[in-house]
Amino acid sequence: MARRAQFKIPKIPEMTVRRLSIYTRCLLQLEEDGVKTISSQELAERFNLNSAQVRKDLAYFGEFGVRGIGYYVSGLKAELQRILGLDREWQVALVGFGNLGSALYHYKGFARQGFRILAIFDDDPAKWGKDVDSISILPMKDLPREAKARNLQLAIVAVPAEAAQGVIEKLVAAGIKAVLNFAPGRLKVGKDVRLKNVDLSIELETLSFYLAQGNK
Repeated sequence: MARRAQFKIPKIPEMTVRRLSIYTRCLLQLEEDGVKTISSQELAERFNLNSAQVRKDLAYFGEFGVRGIGYYVSGLKAELQRILGLDREWQVALVGFGNLGSALYHYKGFARQGFRILAIFDDDPAKWGKDVDSISILPMKDLPREAKARNLQLAIVAVPAEAAQGVIEKLVAAGIKAVLNFAPGRLKVGKDVRLKNVDLSIELETLSFYLAQGNK
């Protein structure tokens, strides 16, 4: 469908990558609604996006539009899924099975997008050996073996802040290259490891800012 550029793709801004996920969800909705083609302007108007930004973001990866038609919804969705790596299944490790870890494990959205949690680790001996949907909770000492045996490539970390750095180091040593971290605090990783932090308290503080400003 797309005529991909033959030159080396420049470094992609992280915000562009984040918007690709948004575009993919919009296209999924359009596909479910039976829409076959759509222009960048129509896409922007329907989902409150910026049409110029949509075109700029897509231009990093090639030319996807067809003159006089716009974008083929299903084709563009498939291309963006390929770019985002959603055309395959990713094996994921979950470290920390407290309240947050349990909630993350049971979140159905991960599996729908191809992220499958295949191993659970926790430092509480009382949890070791307990099954969660046929997956046994394991001690961290088993991480290197399980990472190799199950081809674990990503990890989700949901441990207390004081334990996070040590957990990250063990994950990296086991060959994990990408980590989604929910523990607050500043963590250090090597340049060859992608770390994404999600601090829920910061998200709430952002919301409280807008509420506070609105009450003035």
